[in-house]
Formats: sequence, C-alpha cells, structure tokens
Amino acid sequence: MDIKEGIQYLSGIDPDMKQLIDYFGVLSLNGNSNYYESLVKSIIYQQLSGKVANTIYQRFRDLYPHSSSIDPQNVYQTPLHTLRSVGLSERKATYIQGLSRKWINGEIEWDRFVCMSNEEIGLVLKTVKGIGQWTVDMFLIFSLKRPDVFPIGDLGVRKALQVLCHLDHQPTMDDMLDIAEKWRPFRSLATLYLWEIADNNISKLD
Repeated sequence: MDIKEGIQYLSGIDPDMKQLIDYFGVLSLNGNSNYYESLVKSIIYQQLSGKVANTIYQRFRDLYPHSSSIDPQNVYQTPLHTLRSVGLSERKATYIQGLSRKWINGEIEWDRFVCMSNEEIGLVLKTVKGIGQWTVDMFLIFSLKRPDVFPIGDLGVRKALQVLCHLDHQPTMDDMLDIAEKWRPFRSLATLYLWEIADNNISKLD
C-alpha cells in the first residue's frame, strides 16, 4: 500500500477525509508479516476491546517465552486449559488449535496468497472454524497490506462513519459501502483514519 499516494488521493476526493488526514497526520501501517501469528491475533481480538484483547494476547505470547515467533506445533500441543488460563474463551482456544492443525498439515498454502485475490484468500481462510469476514479483512489489511479493503463488519468503522458523515444513526452495511465507494482504491487507508476517530473517542467533528 502506497500511503503517500493514498493520502493525496483521499485528500483530493473527499473534504471530510482531508480533514481527518490533516488532523491525524500521516499514519503508518504496522502489520505482522508472520501470517500465522497475525491470524491468531485476529482471533483473539474478535469482539473484544483493544485494551482487553491486547492484555490477553500478551499473556498468550508469554506462554512461549523462548520463541521469537509462535510455532503452530507448540500451540497445537498446548492443552486447552492452559490456553484458557490466559483469558481465552474455550471457543477461541479451540479455534486457535484448529488453525494450528491446518497450518501444520499444510492445508493452508500461505505462500500462494501473494498471487491470490482478496476473495480467493477469504474463501481459503474461512475454511478455518472461527475465521469469518472480519478476520479475513484484518489479515488483508495488516498482513498483506492490500490497499482496497473495507471491513463493513467492524463496529469501530461503523461508529466512525456516523461521526464523519454527521449521521443521527449508525449506518447500515449497505450505507457503509455506499459511503466508502468514493475512497476506492484506497479504502484500507480510509479505514485506518476511521479507526482513529473510534480509538480517540471522537464524537463530533467541526
């Protein structure tokens, strides 16, 4: 994703987005190039606030203190009760072990992702129980750095659009797609700025 080109495009096409860009400045996209770890982290973060999810994720990482990266084999061999001890629900612990099993068995050909479309990648990842479209979108944005992803299932994005567009109600998914259409082909970057609204608890823009 070319951040500079995206900023120029969004600033020129949408005054509201330009206001966000001027306010928050140039954002960076800090992702994880380790595909397995990225998916594990997304599973942990599902339906949790960022602060709570980060705490659980750090406890999970602390289970493997001697590894610079998480080994799927180690995770698969970790008892469920140990995974749950760091704050994971039984469901999420099961999802993570299921992902680990598929990774070990080579059922996910991650090396092919670079030449696959977003839709094709989504179909592959959603064969893993516990991975839905939101997790796919996070993976596309933060691991593959695809430039035109818009996660309509993200509550923070929905709330931010309500603020940005001065709506008296949260937009529907169809509304969200309509609003974001003008941001193609840089909807991922637009999403980063929308998250800034949500993360900073901004309820009104001048």
